Amino acid sequence: MSAISTLEQARSLEDMTISLRRDFHMHPELSFKEIRTSKRVVEELTKMGIEAQAGVGVTGVVARIGEGRPAVGIRGDMDALPILEANDVAYKSQNPGVMHACGHDAHTAILLTVAKMLNEMPDRPKGEFRLLFQPSEEDFGADGKSGAVRMIEDGALENLDNVIALHVNSEKPAGKIGIVDGYACAAVDSFKAKIIGEGCHGAYPHTGIDPIYIAAQVINAIHGVRARRINPVQPALISIGAIHAGNADNVIPAEVELRGTIRSYDDGVRHQLWTELERAFSVARALGGDYKLDITKGYPSLYNAPEVAGLIRTVTSEMIGDDGFYADEAGMGAEDFSYMAQKAPGAMFMLGAKFDDTNRPHHSPIFNIDESPFAIGAAILTETAIRLAKAAK
Repeated sequence: MSAISTLEQARSLEDMTISLRRDFHMHPELSFKEIRTSKRVVEELTKMGIEAQAGVGVTGVVARIGEGRPAVGIRGDMDALPILEANDVAYKSQNPGVMHACGHDAHTAILLTVAKMLNEMPDRPKGEFRLLFQPSEEDFGADGKSGAVRMIEDGALENLDNVIALHVNSEKPAGKIGIVDGYACAAVDSFKAKIIGEGCHGAYPHTGIDPIYIAAQVINAIHGVRARRINPVQPALISIGAIHAGNADNVIPAEVELRGTIRSYDDGVRHQLWTELERAFSVARALGGDYKLDITKGYPSLYNAPEVAGLIRTVTSEMIGDDGFYADEAGMGAEDFSYMAQKAPGAMFMLGAKFDDTNRPHHSPIFNIDESPFAIGAAILTETAIRLAKAAK
């Protein structure tokens, strides 16, 4: 098959893809609670004659088409977000307070379409095509592990030669593709901290130790980390997202609580940010107070293997032309597909799916996507997987 014929086949299945996406959208489920979603995935795979293994990584599903080596993995995440949908559409969420506000409903439907295409392909190359329906990309379980980690622990990525994925983008032109070589998404860590002082009357600040004053100095020190402690050519940031202290205008509280996020690409920079953040909070002790800092390690950075990203670029050019791309660049967002790309050389591309002229950002109550590019996404995944298998030695 050629790239064009693969796209034609995907377009012939467009009604199925859209129907599945709307079904998943109407019945969203939170991380590690994708019970109905997993069941529907297994039902659809079974109808295709594909044997599926449920309960992988808690609520994930793995299916295999073909066997042996090479082995190419294709991943689609399934979980939704705790958001009340504000869209007035026929397929609106029927689970109040839960919404597919990041496109994982589309990812799941597209991967099922890929499964059908690969399974029915008469000239499919030898080897295994492994379909990875992943739970919990958006959140961690009680053990601090996301869906990708749990699937890896259950052996879902063993002996894979490559792994690929897509992500819809509600802000980019429908049908346009974004793909970058190398680092594509940042490593993400979070922190919670307390600056500890001594509470007192607001009229007599000298009788206590004002943690709000200390916090102001600590915040300045934190914002100086990126500017003065990290190599300027290295991507890095520390952002403070929450500050809480006190509840009266004439009382100096005893503590200030801060929460924030830490982003980086390089592991060395990542650890340096942790060290420098600790140093910034130590300003509190120099000013007579104290602090407690807890850093929670999150997803690693996503590295798109240049050879895989390059193949996706080649397939896209053949399929929809050299003007089928939008100018993409690495960002500081995070994706737990990064864990999978550490297990096998891989890449994720972005599928433009802007719905209308309204700004409908990811993770918002009005998020929505154009369904017409789904066939392009399915075709690129399918054709890339085929060529990866053919190119393996």
